[in-house]
Order: sequence, then structure tokens, then C-alpha cells
Amino acid sequence: MVIQTSRKKAPDLSHLLAIILLLLKIWKSRSCAGISGKSQVLFAVVFTARYLDLFTNYISLYNTCMKVVYIACSFTTVWMIYSKFKATYDGNHDTFRVEFLVIPTAILAFLVNHDFTPLEILWTFSIYLESVAILPQLFMVSKTGEAETITSHYLFALGVYRTLYLFNWIWRYHFEGFFDLIAIVAGLVQTVLYCDFFYLYITKVLKGKKLSLPA
Repeated sequence: MVIQTSRKKAPDLSHLLAIILLLLKIWKSRSCAGISGKSQVLFAVVFTARYLDLFTNYISLYNTCMKVVYIACSFTTVWMIYSKFKATYDGNHDTFRVEFLVIPTAILAFLVNHDFTPLEILWTFSIYLESVAILPQLFMVSKTGEAETITSHYLFALGVYRTLYLFNWIWRYHFEGFFDLIAIVAGLVQTVLYCDFFYLYITKVLKGKKLSLPA
């Protein structure tokens, strides 16, 4: 239920690329315009809940480093948005009601999990919440009607990360007989949320046009 094998490195690196793209975008432009602070807070919650076993379960140096990087980068992003470059944050368009995501996923984690233990419930909660954590960002893009190119690259890299994990699960089921229904269903939900964005990214951004969504 954590990063363990080399087969996971491709989606892990795609995820890391997305995070780096976002951090570079904010730092180089000295602005967090167009970035949903609410989505970034949700991702920080996701990584914190998922990787609390950092202190109790050592798997490998790679595994530990990736956990630390994800947590550190997510909180750095939140700090940039709500403190360092707060004046550039577009809170007027970042209005998604995140309680409609956090509360249902928390309840679901209590009801549907692999093992009713604190760390397992938190891990399950992180899986459910991650599947919908991007909604405030997509909602913000729909309200503004467009997204900067670098923001589009960030969203695309996140979508690729999740798609690669789907292929990883298919591989593991076919060759190892491993099947994690919770992770697969949550991953499918997350991938579906990116479908419209993938289409717009391929048809517009890759052709040098600005990505726009119907407001």
C-alpha cells in the first residue's frame, strides 16, 4: 500500500514532475494566480494521512525519500499560496466547498477499508480523498475559463501519474494475482475526472493554444 517496487517508479516520477512544475511555476512567476489553494491543501492532507507510517514502517531509502519529498513539497506549495505569494492568490475563483469532499471520504474510509486500524483508515482516507482532490482546481479553471500553459502541464502530469498507476495495477493483477479494489476504484474515479482535460490538452495545449474550458 506504499511505494515499493521499480514498476511504480514511472507513475511516482510523473507525480513528482507535476509537483515540481507547479512549484517552479509559482516561484519563477512569483505568483500563484490560477492555482487552487484548496486543491493543494487537500493534497497536503492526502500525503500526511498516507505517509504517517514513515516513522513506523521502513521499506527502502527510495520509499522513504519519496514520502518525505511529497510531504515537504505539498506543504511548501500551501505555504507559497497562503503566505509567501498570498497577494496573488485568486480566492474569489477558488470557491469549491471542500467539506463536500473531505467529510464523505472520511466517512467512507471508516466504513470501507482493509483493516479497521488507525493507520489503515488514514491510508484509505488518503486514497479516497486523492481521487477527488483535483476537483477544486478543475472547478477554478472552469470558472476562469482558461488555464496557463504551465498549469495545464501540471494537470496533465497528474493525470498521467494516475493513468500509469492503472497500468501498474493491471500488470500486478495479471502477473501476481494482486487486486486492491479500493485503490483501483478510486484510481478509476480520478482518471475519469481528467478525461475531458486530457482531450483539451491534446487538442489545444500541444498545438500551442491556451487551454480553456466552458465557464
